Amino acid sequence: MKISFAEFEPPRAGAVVVGVWEKGALTGPARQLDEASAGALTRALAASPRFRGKRNELVPIVGPANLGVTRIVLAGLGAPEAVDARSLQDLGGTLVAHLNGVGETAAIFAIDVGEATGLPAGTPAAHLAFGAALRAYRFDKYRTTERPERKPTLAALTVAGPAAAARRAFKDLAATAEAIAFTRDLVSEPANVIYPESLAEQAAGLSSLGLDVEILDDTQMAALGMNAILGVAQGSVRPPRLVVMRWNGGNEGAAPLAFIGKGVTFDTGGISIKPAAGMGEMKWDMAGAGLVIGLMRLLAARAATVNAVGVVGLVENMPSGSAMRPGDIVTSMSGQTIEVLNTDAEGRLVLADALWYCQDRFKPALMIDLATLTGAIIVALGHDHAGLFANDDALAERLVAAGKAVGERLWRLPLDDSYNRAIDSDAADVKNIAGDRAAGSIIGAQFVQRFVNKVPWAHLDIAGVAWSKKDAPTVPKGATAFGVRLLDRFVRDYYEKS
Repeated sequence: MKISFAEFEPPRAGAVVVGVWEKGALTGPARQLDEASAGALTRALAASPRFRGKRNELVPIVGPANLGVTRIVLAGLGAPEAVDARSLQDLGGTLVAHLNGVGETAAIFAIDVGEATGLPAGTPAAHLAFGAALRAYRFDKYRTTERPERKPTLAALTVAGPAAAARRAFKDLAATAEAIAFTRDLVSEPANVIYPESLAEQAAGLSSLGLDVEILDDTQMAALGMNAILGVAQGSVRPPRLVVMRWNGGNEGAAPLAFIGKGVTFDTGGISIKPAAGMGEMKWDMAGAGLVIGLMRLLAARAATVNAVGVVGLVENMPSGSAMRPGDIVTSMSGQTIEVLNTDAEGRLVLADALWYCQDRFKPALMIDLATLTGAIIVALGHDHAGLFANDDALAERLVAAGKAVGERLWRLPLDDSYNRAIDSDAADVKNIAGDRAAGSIIGAQFVQRFVNKVPWAHLDIAGVAWSKKDAPTVPKGATAFGVRLLDRFVRDYYEKS
């Protein structure tokens, strides 16, 4: 879908969307169309008694003959003081879904919110376009027999407003939308397409944006003592990789922000094999790595004024004659020994070596890891929040605030010595599960924390939010890319140079 910006002129073709305030007050473009159509909009509102102009309420009207447009859509905006960037993004996404549903090929959003919102000129139009771009995403490269009526039709969208200002405001938002689409693509690909080597190649391709990308193979990882990652990988014919991405946009020599991702490109559970039902969804067990790669792509694309490093550990967890067994003991890069009692608790082993490598080599200012780590987080929080664990209150508060601002919500759960003692092993330094199902997400986070030392650190358990089975205004069902907007906002608000 091509997006453009232009000053408002009464349209002569396609669909046009105009705004209606709460209680039915028409915005400027809506009044113009009402006058030009001899009151068609006013009559439509009178014939729609349940329409109150609330957010995202829609009233479609067949285009009046004298205007030449195919249809007019009245879009509820709510109260002027409640309009913000998020609500405009949601409206943009809602409208794209509606217009695709009725088969429109071209549309104009003439939604003038005026100065009541307090947003700078051009910003409302930019956020409408951003929401539209996010919802227009589709992963359909493998569909060959889809019926035409199910395919999206909207090919051209014009957003009316102060065009030059809107284009400037949209520049970074467009880069964000592209990074989100890239991330959703990575997470959506099947495991026969995305595996450790091919995912590493995807990251390497980002060097064209200015990222410094380094790929460690299994021989290099063995020389570093990364036996936790290697243990997970040893049952698969696909060799593991560790990818390091660096962006140097800040002060020379300043400690980087570090983002670490779990990248299990397919997780059978290994010898502790999962049930067959739902196992196909385990292609997205690399979502944490996908998000880190997407975030680094975005930081480079918008030339973020910060130093950042992304580290992703990439493995495939498979059962075979060479696979890790329950009861095996491995020595991690940190020197700590791990008793592996369940090979399906493998993501924490990947993070153990990746986190240790990151802090040992880069001495980061902070570390944030992202992982589809536990099913227990879905039991605790469902699919509306990701779990947040942190050893630093200020870091946790900043992440929560950034998530709230972009609509990617976090909920902080505790870390405590009582949970930590539950993973003390009789045979090694630590065991990878506690032995019962209590506090499963906390136990996973406690394990990961043992490989962090004193670096400010946060762990985001995204198992419940990495993939959605239903549509939302700016997130079509499928891979969500949850975390890209959150962490980009986190970096912008608290760490970039002004």
